[in-house]
Amino acid sequence: MFNYVKDKEFLSRIRNLCGEIMQDFCRYLKEDYDIGAVFYLVGSGARNLIVQNASLPIDLDYNLEIVRCDDFEDCKTIKEFARKSFNKALHKHGWEDCEDSTSSLTTEKRRFIEGNPTKFSMDVCIVCRDTAERFYRLIHEKTGFTYWDKYYWNEAPHSAKIRKKAEYIKKRGKWELVRKQYLNIKNKYLRQNDHDHPSFICYIEAVNNVYNTRMSWKQTE
Repeated sequence: MFNYVKDKEFLSRIRNLCGEIMQDFCRYLKEDYDIGAVFYLVGSGARNLIVQNASLPIDLDYNLEIVRCDDFEDCKTIKEFARKSFNKALHKHGWEDCEDSTSSLTTEKRRFIEGNPTKFSMDVCIVCRDTAERFYRLIHEKTGFTYWDKYYWNEAPHSAKIRKKAEYIKKRGKWELVRKQYLNIKNKYLRQNDHDHPSFICYIEAVNNVYNTRMSWKQTE
């Protein structure tokens, strides 16, 4: 069953280490390929919702947002330069090469020599945004033959409404309700052996569930 990771010192160590790697990632991308990018933590790590199933590994999700490059349409080159820069940053910290998956760059699983023995990894999604603030993810569609692989920007799910709902809940001091809902939903799908509901979908469901009960809050305030 899923439970929240309560070791705050361990989580802080992970965030600090991964943050240093991401800083080096952006620096190498700029120095070696003149591509400007910023990074930020997303997903459960950014929302204080990191959960763990027994002693299984946990991961932190980051967005690498491309803000400047010669050609935004040359997706293959952007992905390749990002992969090389990420590997260079990983090597500096003693990590192995990342794995180039369809929508992200994924690291190996690591653990600290001392302290909490839980393994952890990083997933980095390459994104950009247009003038209307719509986000796009860089997709590497693999065909089995490298020559025929496709690279393109795919619009990410629109999350503005969820963000506004989450802000409303936080301002009313009801975020703990989201945490309880999120954990219950994660465990519900785990019991059902349902792997078609990733963490972001569980988060959306939790926020909507809590927001839709907002009229009952006033009765308990």
